[in-house]
This record gives sequence, C-alpha cells and structure tokens, in this order.
Amino acid sequence: MEPFSPQVDEIADDVFRISTWIPDISPTGFTFNQFLVRAEQPLLFHAGARQLFPLVSAAVASVVPVDSLRWISFGHVESDECGAMNDWLAAAPESTVVFGMLGCMVSLNDLCDRPPQVLDDDVLDLGGRRVRQISTPHVPHGWEAQVLFEETTKTLFCGDLFTQVGAPPPVLTDDLVPAAMAAEEMFHSSSLAPQTGATIRQLAALEPETLAVMHGASFRGDGRAALHSLADAYDELAASST
Repeated sequence: MEPFSPQVDEIADDVFRISTWIPDISPTGFTFNQFLVRAEQPLLFHAGARQLFPLVSAAVASVVPVDSLRWISFGHVESDECGAMNDWLAAAPESTVVFGMLGCMVSLNDLCDRPPQVLDDDVLDLGGRRVRQISTPHVPHGWEAQVLFEETTKTLFCGDLFTQVGAPPPVLTDDLVPAAMAAEEMFHSSSLAPQTGATIRQLAALEPETLAVMHGASFRGDGRAALHSLADAYDELAASST
C-alpha cells in the first residue's frame, strides 16, 4: 500500500474497509481505517481525520456516491475518528451523525454542524442491513466509547480494539491478540479498569464473524473466541499493573 493512498476492500458482504497507511507512525507505519456499509441508507463508520478527507471521500465515491451517505458514526470522539465529521455532513446533505446518548450529550450536540441522532442500544435499519449501537464506556478508551454490530453479516465495528501497527492485509484469520498486545505495549492507549475484560466479553456474546478494526487488519472467523482471548489478555495486563 502506498503512503496516503487509501485501499478499498470488501471484508464482508457490502461492508468495505477503506484503509490509509501513514508511514511515520511506529517503525512500520500505521493504518487508519473507515468502514462503509452499502445499503439503501449507506453508513460510514469512522469519519477519519480532516486532512485525509479528500483522499477518503474519493475512495468512498468508488463504492457509492458520497452525497448518498445517510449515516455517519464512529467509536469515540477523537480526531482520527471524527475529525472530518462536518466535512462529510457538508458533502452528504441528507446525512446525520448517529451516536450513543452520552457522546451526543457531552460533545456532539455542540460539535456537529447538524444535530446528531441518539442511538442508545437501539437498532438502525439501513435497508438491507441492520446495525445495533452498544455503549462500551472507557473500552478501549473514552467515556463515550461505543461499537456498532451489523446483524446481517455479523460484523462488529470494534473501533480501537485489536489495534495493530504496520500495514497488514485487509483481513486475517490468524490470532490478532499478540499483535494487538504488542501495540498496547507501544502506545499504552487502553483504559485498564476492573470492567475492561467483562465489557469485551459482553461483545463476544454477539458471536461476530467479522471484526472491523480501526487500526490494522480486520478479522474473519470465530469472533467470540477472539474477543474472549483479548479480554483475558487485558485482565492479565491489568493484574500485572496493580
């Protein structure tokens, strides 16, 4: 993958990963991924950084017209997740940011150029695809953190969980946990709390078949086992930090 050149790959039926590799973050670079759900009402998960909007919007346009986007969401309020949020709202006049109640209350009601829509453990029908909002406070970080689960393809948009460095293939079937914990050792980005492992195990109960990861490769396979393994790793890390 060439630096600053987004790569588009379909990682599940009508679920597209748009990945931009930045070479100077970590010794092997770092990917920033958006996920586009193609449906009657297309949804973009992760708005991305403002500086990347021209490149990412061109990549989205290779799948669906940008102005057809209906929903925009992300894992938590941070520039790489929502920096370009208002650029997308301007480019897609019928689009709306959708997020959990807490994120809307503390940040997005003020930050969004158009009022966001609260989705609080509810299902959003996209027409052909259905996404459920699940709040995950402080997991992996951010008080307002959330994930989305697309029920038809059993795809979990899990944000910064399973973060890896480098420029791996779009989808792996191998165990992501060793690479994720190596990235954790490098960045120390996760909030380690007594409920961290338990929150991740609640996501495992969804039995996802695809894990759409914000940084690094996505995963296809037994998502339940992968999430339990990640929860165990965080429990061990938390125990060793006390």
